[in-house]
Amino acid sequence: MLAMHVASAHCDLPCGVYDPAQARIEAESVKAIMAKYADNEDPVFRARALNIKEERAELVKHHLWVLWTDYFKPPHLETYPQLHQLFWDATKLAGAAGAKGTVDVGKADDLLAKIDEISKIFWETKAA
Repeated sequence: MLAMHVASAHCDLPCGVYDPAQARIEAESVKAIMAKYADNEDPVFRARALNIKEERAELVKHHLWVLWTDYFKPPHLETYPQLHQLFWDATKLAGAAGAKGTVDVGKADDLLAKIDEISKIFWETKAA
């Protein structure tokens, strides 16, 4: 009898391709939308901008969680014990208490800084 194995990944095929740039691109979009929102008084434009910003912020969270749950493993935590806190902080900054729930560009900058910290560690682990 043939045994069935179930696998899951961030895409439909466990490709093994991970890159924090995906989260960064979405976070850059969030920041740019915040700036455009501040520069435009049109209520229809502003409503659209908020919807798109919230979608992009949700994608930031998604891409961060893919890295956290699919790429990083227990040995990474041994070497980088700050990973859990970094991901906690970054996903909170992307969520309702952060970029998703505000138009404060400072929150987007904080989010980008956390993604940069995660990215640095990610690339160090890839080089190891």
